Amino acid sequence: MTSSSSFGSGTVWRALGNGFAGAVALTLVHETVRRLRPHDAPLMDVLGMRGLRKLLGKADAPQPDEPTAYALTLAGDLLSNGFYYSLVGTGRHAWARGAALGLAAGVGGVVLPGPLGLGEAPSNRTPQTKAMTVAWYLLGGLVAAGVARAGAKKAK
Repeated sequence: MTSSSSFGSGTVWRALGNGFAGAVALTLVHETVRRLRPHDAPLMDVLGMRGLRKLLGKADAPQPDEPTAYALTLAGDLLSNGFYYSLVGTGRHAWARGAALGLAAGVGGVVLPGPLGLGEAPSNRTPQTKAMTVAWYLLGGLVAAGVARAGAKKAK
């Protein structure tokens, strides 16, 4: 293993930082717009809480109250999206990877909730809702890529 790909070199930490920057951007947009446009904004928090409750139900675990479920879902979203967007990495093709990962997550956010038994309305109720869902996940991937490229330029 070369030093540029080793854990100690910082590459993994930079990729994680880039990913979490994308996750924070995505979450800020979601949280802001769902308050400003409740009639058609994607409600990914609702999907997350449904998923959490479904998992806890299968485990016969106690169900949290609404504020606790929301907080757990928000933390889970930041963590999982941060790890996901860290796949953008730190290399030359970060923009392409960021766009591809963002688009894949956005399309998945529209297409997968129904088959997963989480309902379709939170991310799929209007054409605007679908477009915002895809656009915001794309934004998260592009923010991760932008931070990665800025870090690469700074390192030179």
